[in-house]
Amino acid sequence: MKRKVGNSMDENRKVFSIRSVMTIVFLIIMLLSILSITTVLFSRWHSSAELSMRKITSSINQKIYQNIETFMEIPLQVNQSNEKLISGGILNIENEIMRERFFVGTLTTLDEQIYSFSYGTEDGEYYGARRNPDGVIEIMRNNESTKGESWYYSVNDDYSAGALSGRFGKFDPRTRAWYKAAVSAEGASFSPLYRHFVMDDLAVSAARPIYDDTGSLKGVLGTHMLLSDIGSYLKDAVNPYDGYSLIIEKQTGYLVANSMDYDNFLVLQNGSLKRNYINDLKDDEINAIYSQYLSHSDSEDFMVTHDGRRVYVNVHEIDIEGLNWLVFSVIPERFLMSEMFESINLTIVLMVLMLVISVVIIYLVARKLFLPIDNLVQVADSIASGDLSRRVEVKRGDEIGYISKTVNSIADNLQYLIQNLETSVEDRTHRLNQANKDLDESRNRLQLLLDSTAEGIYGIDLDGRCTFCNVSALKMLGFASQAELLGKDVHELFHHSYADGTPFPQKECRIYQSVRTGEGYNSEDEVFWKTDGTSFAVSYHSYPQVRDGVLVGGVITFNDITSKKDQESQIEYLRCHDYLTGLHNRGCMEESLPSIDIEENYPLSIIFGDLNGLKLTNDIFGHPAGDKLIRKAAQILKDSSRPEDRIARIGGDEFLLLLPKTDEKQAEQIIETIRKGFSTAKVEAVKCSISLGYATRRDSDEKIQELFARAENDMYIDKAKRRKQVDQAIILNVQNSLHSMSLREKQHSVFVRDTSLNFGRYLKLSETDLSILTRSAYFHDIGKITLGKELLDKDPLTEEEFLLMTQHPVIGFRILELFDDTLDLADLVYSHHERWDGTGYPRGLKGEQIPFIARILSIIESFDRILSRMEGTEKERYRKASQEIKAFSGIQFDPDLAKKFISFLADQDLT
Repeated sequence: MKRKVGNSMDENRKVFSIRSVMTIVFLIIMLLSILSITTVLFSRWHSSAELSMRKITSSINQKIYQNIETFMEIPLQVNQSNEKLISGGILNIENEIMRERFFVGTLTTLDEQIYSFSYGTEDGEYYGARRNPDGVIEIMRNNESTKGESWYYSVNDDYSAGALSGRFGKFDPRTRAWYKAAVSAEGASFSPLYRHFVMDDLAVSAARPIYDDTGSLKGVLGTHMLLSDIGSYLKDAVNPYDGYSLIIEKQTGYLVANSMDYDNFLVLQNGSLKRNYINDLKDDEINAIYSQYLSHSDSEDFMVTHDGRRVYVNVHEIDIEGLNWLVFSVIPERFLMSEMFESINLTIVLMVLMLVISVVIIYLVARKLFLPIDNLVQVADSIASGDLSRRVEVKRGDEIGYISKTVNSIADNLQYLIQNLETSVEDRTHRLNQANKDLDESRNRLQLLLDSTAEGIYGIDLDGRCTFCNVSALKMLGFASQAELLGKDVHELFHHSYADGTPFPQKECRIYQSVRTGEGYNSEDEVFWKTDGTSFAVSYHSYPQVRDGVLVGGVITFNDITSKKDQESQIEYLRCHDYLTGLHNRGCMEESLPSIDIEENYPLSIIFGDLNGLKLTNDIFGHPAGDKLIRKAAQILKDSSRPEDRIARIGGDEFLLLLPKTDEKQAEQIIETIRKGFSTAKVEAVKCSISLGYATRRDSDEKIQELFARAENDMYIDKAKRRKQVDQAIILNVQNSLHSMSLREKQHSVFVRDTSLNFGRYLKLSETDLSILTRSAYFHDIGKITLGKELLDKDPLTEEEFLLMTQHPVIGFRILELFDDTLDLADLVYSHHERWDGTGYPRGLKGEQIPFIARILSIIESFDRILSRMEGTEKERYRKASQEIKAFSGIQFDPDLAKKFISFLADQDLT
């Protein structure tokens, strides 16, 4: 028998050897293929690496140039778009209110990198707005009234000057570099770089001279900005390529910005600024790059090798209105080489995968060929070990098939000889197994009955030790098996403490009392503790267990009622709180009044608040935006109040604050804090504001309802006093938000307003009609506030986008009709896209059904849109646009007004 097993093992080794040789030969072939393919890939990739590097560095510099050009164009555009307001006399510099609202309103719409927007006159006066070191906008004045000194003021809600915040020394704008640069250039110009007057940062000013009708210089308009963001642009451009970039002044070599966080300048002990040269960086590689550029300045792309490291360099020149900079972008050669090695590694992995698959295929083929022999060896080993049920599959008629038949015949004879003995043993074993099975089934049915219930069930003896439990009890308590419970004191295991963690004495346990007194108990105000140390609220019933009239223990059923308790808590919370803000609701506030309206809390004050602009927000931006406004208001009230104060939302836009131990002065201080919180808050394009009133009582002589009424009346007085100011702030904020989204829309509004003013004067309109015309011209597209920035600047529009665009007259009408000061403009804005032939929108009005001023707006609004898409000189563009107005006279435009408008353009020598 041992010899037979040994022969089978030897046969296996022979079969395995043949398979191994085949697999090794194929593996060698595949490895040689991998080496050949890898060599070819490396050779081809390396030949194109330098060309790829040149493309990458050039692309980076182009991206940097576009970002910087866009960044630097902003102040130039600000100056250009506002130049005519001053030179044309539309903005009266002498009018203090108009001037300060203009500068503050413009600076509010600009990015925080624009730290100041100002105007210096030839008389040495200086006006504007600036951001102080805390980022808060202040008004600047420097004229005869300030004795030639620069005074700064805080800004009120209506953009007028508030309290004086600082006085600085003598200042003459005519001595500043930016003023001189603009005068010298006689046009738009940038100043040399300089240090910001407060922050350690480089700054630059864009300036534009303002001339009167005679060509005499009136002053210079300046927009002053920080350069700190340029370093961020450089990092974003080169970091993905493991490179770096820097900008220097071409003529001087001074650093302007870099992506390596090197200092572009140093602040000396005396406060003066020292600019760093590129050579000051003490970076040998950068010095080598700069030296090679100086010797080959006609080359934009070149490669530098320093200390064994090769880098690719691209140099791009930026020349914008007096700024002459060089941009260096540097990418290490290893950036692309790492990609190459990754590609080669991936190729090797794929080839190895193919090799493994091929080896598996060879193994399967070999197995197919040698399977009959394997089967014969396995069956022989089984028979040798005593398994006579195995038989060899006979699939061949050769020698292997003959041997297989012989082995099967031997197995049949052996099995027949021992069959009778096995049959007798099997019969006795079967009867024994059946008896054990019946016993197990009886036990299992009892346990199944317990485990099928969702309730937890366990039993205890008279000492409180567990006698049985079901699966539900184990799961709820966190035990893995019954062995962890059986025979253990259940009170010490999971009923040992109250919910707050304090010990629960066993003598006070109702479950323990149940097995002692023989009475049933139930409870829903206790907890069971899990094995992980957490507890859950439990509802349990404890029943005494009696056998033959003798009390032997108890059976306890229980359920986890945590969800039920949580739902009850949630219901109680929702009953007492506003679902949107989390504040107390009116009902809860009224319930709490008796506990607050007591002598200990006197003096007791009430603040009544009514949120402004909610209807506008809901109507224009939708109820989700209105909900956001309400939540914002609630948060400001929370932040402005004290822990002991009670805040409630008692209506859609009404709030109430109960302030115990608060006199009149303290109430006014809280109101001031609330107003300050609302002064900087904004939702969508709506500036948050609230009308507030308060009342205080010092004793119980006055009823609480009368106190409420006095506070509410005070609020309505506040709303009436501030209504015009609030309305103006809201409407201006909506318009400024639109202009901040699209500079094109701002320019369009200003053009239509200015042209309407001049054309109205040409038509000899009354002062009243002229005022209505210019105001409606400025606000005619305010309804576009609900459109996104992408849609505002897109041209042309898809059909679906055009349908959205046609809604802006309707939205503009709904905004303007909400305010007394703009009620007379609403119908005009509603009608400015109607056509003379009745095919316009939104109402399809025809001819003189269209309001007269709306017909004027239609012509001038269309005229500006036509101008914006024309090419050529200004006169050519005006001539072509006037021809289109003439072509659509009597179709889109009022023919009489169209004719007069063309004459107006001719009189202005614009065509």
